Parts: sequence; structure tokens; C-alpha cells
Amino acid sequence: MPELSDRLAIPRARALYDYIARVMGRRMFLAQQECPHARFSEMEMEYLLQTTGRLPAIRGLDFMHDDYDGVAERALRWNGRGGIVTVCWHTGVEGFGYPDSKQEHPDFGRLLAYGTPENGLLRRRWDRAAGALSRLQEENVPVLWRPFHEFDGQWFWWGKEGGEAFRALWREMYRAFTEDYGLHNLIWVLGYADYVRPGWYPGSDVCDVLGSDTYHGVTTHAVAWPRLRALSPDKPLAFHECGTLPPPESFFREGAPWAWVMPWHTKWLTENNPPERVREIYRHERMITLDQVRRF
Repeated sequence: MPELSDRLAIPRARALYDYIARVMGRRMFLAQQECPHARFSEMEMEYLLQTTGRLPAIRGLDFMHDDYDGVAERALRWNGRGGIVTVCWHTGVEGFGYPDSKQEHPDFGRLLAYGTPENGLLRRRWDRAAGALSRLQEENVPVLWRPFHEFDGQWFWWGKEGGEAFRALWREMYRAFTEDYGLHNLIWVLGYADYVRPGWYPGSDVCDVLGSDTYHGVTTHAVAWPRLRALSPDKPLAFHECGTLPPPESFFREGAPWAWVMPWHTKWLTENNPPERVREIYRHERMITLDQVRRF
């Protein structure tokens, strides 16, 4: 069985990681990303409950719009219901929203150099996120932490300088979050885009779950599986974003039994997926919903 990269990980993070690793291949956790606008954050959960009578095992959240306190509150509530939490982060270095994450193009040499204004901006962003994650750690909540996602797509600022710069950025965040901030409740999820391009892997010592996403049609995304497995022979693999769900049994038939699958929020769930397909996947015996998550 794989072990967490952080040797100081809290016991509950270790237990969740072991749970995910043991389940993968036999069953899949269902996940759902929530709308990042706080006043609409329950929309997807209400839709799923109304459509299927069930809720996802994993709730996806986003620190976008500097919503650190709101994300922490919702994560605590979800954990209190027995659920699993995953957090991503659309942010700029200077700005704090989705447009900033795509439009900014910082100088990586200065960004990662201690004492520069650029590094100061980056660390102030990290201070805020680490504060929210630390609050969850204090409450014994493990987090599937998925920063800098879709890096090899190169549409977000963290991927614009290529693989070498990204690897340095990832490793510096890992070091800062585990050493400087003392965060040991994180399970580090490395999220590729689409077809898993070579030259971006930061190392098995700084990630715990490998994943890829795609919005290209109705697919199990099986094409990404062997490419991810070539990078790591034993770590859990995740289909951490998708637009349209395929028939549930096809994941296992096509050799892509991901640890979890997560549709994106708003229209990606409610318009791109027929209610019949959503009900089919939520009621399938090999899919784990909130009511089926065991204690970890």
C-alpha cells in the first residue's frame, strides 16, 4: 500500500489515504464541485438530493474570491456529516479570481526568490490559504488538497513558464505548507489536464494522488490512466474534473476505475448530464455516496 508523502501527516489523513487506496479498483467515490459563489454553494447538493435522493461522498470547494472562511465553514460542516473534502484554488498572485488565474503571467525567477515584492505577494496569498487549512487541521479534518490544477494545459499562470518552473513552484509550496505553516492534514493531489504531458511531474516525494481531467465529451478518460500509472505504480489516481458523466459500469469495463470522479459545478452538472444518467450513477452499487462513507 502507498504511504503519504508527509511523514508527519495526522492519523486521520493517513486513515483517509489508506481508505481511498484500498477502495480504488473495486468501487469509486462520487464527488461534486460546489458553485464558488457563496450564496449559491448549496445549489449542486440540493439538485443531487432532489434528483437522486443521495449526496456525493466528496465535496469539492475552491478558495476563489478569497473565500477562505466560507470554505472552511462548509468543509467543517461536510466533515461533520461524515463526508470527505477536496479543495482547489483559482487565484492570481496579485488578483484573487478566475480571470486573474488565467491573465496573470508572473516572473517565476522573482516569484520564488525570497525578499522580492513578487514573492511577498505570493506568500501573503499562501498565508491566507494556510490559515484556513490550519483551522481544519485543528478540527482534525483531512483535506484532498489540489492546488495549481491543470498546470500542463498552460492556461493558468502557474503553468505558463513550463514544466521546470512549475515543478519548482509545486515543491516550494509543499515545503512551505508542511514546514513553515506546519500543515500535516493535507493529501496532495497533482491534477494534470487532459492527456498528461511529459516533463511536469514534481516527484513522488511531494504528491500523494495523481489525476487528470477532461471536458471532451462523454468519457471515462481511460486514455490518461496508463500515462499517470507510468509516473507512479502505486499512488491512487483520480478523475478530478469532468463535464459529462459516462455510464457508471464503463469505468471498470474500460480499465479506468478512478479513486473518485467529480463533475464540475452549475451547468456542467445540471445541463450537461441528463437526470437519468445522474440517477444511474448515484444509485450504482459500485459508486460510494455520502451515506456509504465509512468512518476514517
